[in-house]
Amino acid sequence: MLGRIAAQRLAQTYGTPLLVVDLDLVDAAIERLTAVARSSGDLEISYAAKAFATIEFVRHLKRHAIGLDVCSLGELVTAERAGFPAQRLTLHGAGKTEAELRAACDERVGYVVADGIDELAALAALARGNGRCAAVILRLNAGVAASTHAFVRTGGDDTKFGIHPRDEGAAVAILQANPQLRFAGLHSHVGSQIRHPAAYRSNAAALLDAAKRFTEAGLPVERLVIGGGFAVATHPDDGESLDVAALVDAVRADVLEGSRERGYSTPRLGIEPGRAIVALAGTTLYRVLAVKRQSQRTFVVVDGGIAENPRPALYGARHLVVTAGPAEAPLAEMTLCGRSCENDELGLVRLPQALRAGALLAM
Repeated sequence: MLGRIAAQRLAQTYGTPLLVVDLDLVDAAIERLTAVARSSGDLEISYAAKAFATIEFVRHLKRHAIGLDVCSLGELVTAERAGFPAQRLTLHGAGKTEAELRAACDERVGYVVADGIDELAALAALARGNGRCAAVILRLNAGVAASTHAFVRTGGDDTKFGIHPRDEGAAVAILQANPQLRFAGLHSHVGSQIRHPAAYRSNAAALLDAAKRFTEAGLPVERLVIGGGFAVATHPDDGESLDVAALVDAVRADVLEGSRERGYSTPRLGIEPGRAIVALAGTTLYRVLAVKRQSQRTFVVVDGGIAENPRPALYGARHLVVTAGPAEAPLAEMTLCGRSCENDELGLVRLPQALRAGALLAM
C-alpha cells in the first residue's frame, strides 16, 4: 500500500516505472519545519525544486507558508504554471543564462542569488536598463567543506559554487555602484546528504563573519541562508536522518549570539530543504523484465534505471527495495539494474530467490 492505495493498482493504472508521492507525508514533513518557524518567528523556509517538481506538486506546495527555489527557466515556468507567487520564488544557479537574469530583472522571482562576480555585473547592467530587479542575495564560498560524497559537495576550496573571499570587495563595489540592486543577504550551501550539524554551524559562523564585513561596508545583511542538503536515510543501513529542527535551533542560537558579539542586528535565518521534504514521501514502482543468474551475480533487470534515478550511479546512493506484495522466503542478494547500455546499477538488494519477470518492485 502507498498511502491508502495498492501499489499493484497504481502500476496497472499508470504503467511503470512510476514515481508515487504521498502528499500526506509531504505535508507532515513541511509541518515539522513550519512549526519551528512559527515558534521562532525568524526562520525562512524555501523548498528546493531540484529535489522534485511538477506543476501539480508545486500547486500543492503553494498552500504552505514556504518559498520555492528554482534553478532554471524550466523550473520557473513550472512554478508560474502552478500559480506560485513570484515574491516567494528564489532563482539559483551556478551559471545563469541571459534569459534567466532577465527573468530576475522582470521580477518574475522575488529573489535572485548571484553566484559570481561576472553574473552580478551582468545583473547590474540589465537592471540599469530595466529600472528594476529582484532582490539580490550573494552566494559566498565560505570555505566549509562538508563530509559527504565529493560529487554533492558544494563548499570548500574545490567547488564551482559561490563567490570566493578574494572577490568580496568587487561584489561590494558593484552593489554600492548600483543602487537598483537591492541587497537582501548572504547565502552559502555546503553540500547534500550532510549528516553532521557541525558543517552547518561552521557555515553559519563564516556567514556571520562575512555579514560583519558587508555591514561595515554600508550593506546591512537582512538574512543568512545556510542552504539545505539535510541527510535523509533512504536505506536501513544509512543511520538516522538529520534532525533539522534541532539543527535550526542550534544554528539560530549561534546566529543570535554571534550577531550580538559582532555588534549588529540579528539577521533572519534561511534554510532550503528539498529531499528532507519529499524523499520519504516518494516511492518508485518498477516492473521486473528479467532475472539473469550469471556466473558471479544474479541481475534483476527492471523497466527503469539511470534515466529517472541517476543517484546510485552518480554517487552511490542506496535505496530500500522490496517486492510490492508478500515477500517469499528465502531472500538472496541480487544486483538491481536498468536496461540501458551502461551497467546502470541501482544497487545491491535482497529479494526472493524465486523472483521472476513480471514481479512488481517498490523502491
